[in-house]
Amino acid sequence: MKKDKPNSAENQDSPEIFNKTVLKKILQARMAQPSTEELISGILAGKINALSRAITLIESSNPNHFSKANEIINACLPHANQSIRIGITGVPGVGKSTFIEAFGKHLSNQGKKIAVLTIDPSSSNSHGSILGDKTRMEELVKDPNVYVRPSASGETLGGVARKTRETIILCEAAGFDTIIIETVGVGQSETAVHSMVDFFLLLQITGAGDELQGIKRGIMEMADAIVINKSDGDNIQKTALAKTELGRALHLFPSKKSGWTPIATTCSAKTNEGITAIEQMISKYIEQTKNNGSFDSKRAEQNEFWLLETINNQLKQDFFNHPAIQNELEQTKKAVQNNEFSPFAAAQLLLETYFKSKT
Repeated sequence: MKKDKPNSAENQDSPEIFNKTVLKKILQARMAQPSTEELISGILAGKINALSRAITLIESSNPNHFSKANEIINACLPHANQSIRIGITGVPGVGKSTFIEAFGKHLSNQGKKIAVLTIDPSSSNSHGSILGDKTRMEELVKDPNVYVRPSASGETLGGVARKTRETIILCEAAGFDTIIIETVGVGQSETAVHSMVDFFLLLQITGAGDELQGIKRGIMEMADAIVINKSDGDNIQKTALAKTELGRALHLFPSKKSGWTPIATTCSAKTNEGITAIEQMISKYIEQTKNNGSFDSKRAEQNEFWLLETINNQLKQDFFNHPAIQNELEQTKKAVQNNEFSPFAAAQLLLETYFKSKT
């Protein structure tokens, strides 16, 4: 048997990318950092590459990127606030990714541009994240009208905070008219998501125990709609019963300031049954809240919330990164563990040290 020679015709037809000169140019182009002005103009022109690079700057913990990110956000802000923001939550296994793909494809078919911001939980040990949402939304990521951005939750409770809030602004400036935020679904991220969206949707499934016991009261109070997913096959009757139970429960909660009465409904993300009705329900909610003024007042309250939240986070970060605190913190913690100081007295001493260093 003859062996192919290294310089055979097949090997001579190797793709140009293997040429060292071309490869070097590609690597240099990837390493080159675009200017702030280039990123801003690219975002406003709807260029996904510029949007992704700007979001990476926002998510970066590098102090050198902070001022650049703020400049981009401030430039994009006048072009933002023209979208509908939808938060989607639910326990793991409820089918959030499948639902978002079905819902996103439905909106895309209507000519809408959708940005999907998904949060993957980070490991508390390695701080790593799978970022598998793009894999779970195979069809959606191929859609030219859809931008899917998975992010690691990091150390932020529930994975959503200032970075997600600012990413929304950039996506809106890039021309996306519908922003969908998917929570980790661990029970604590819902408050943060609720404070940055217009419509808050809770996904639920049957067969996971008592339908009402399985949902926290706080989450139900925040929800503008509860959708029982996987209403197909032998599960249709069960989801219909769950819809009735949840509908009764929703009427027991205090009325919302928006005047909207939360709705319980069913759907099958697998068969697309009920997806159109959910889109119509959200449209009705937006129309009602815009007509009575609660849409704008809610957005204003959210802006105020994130103003105070950002101040709190910045002060906390400055406190723990201060050299004087870092020098004393470990000794103080040991003293508290040994019952030499109460936690409250020790905290007061550290705060006094911090404030003295600022004068």
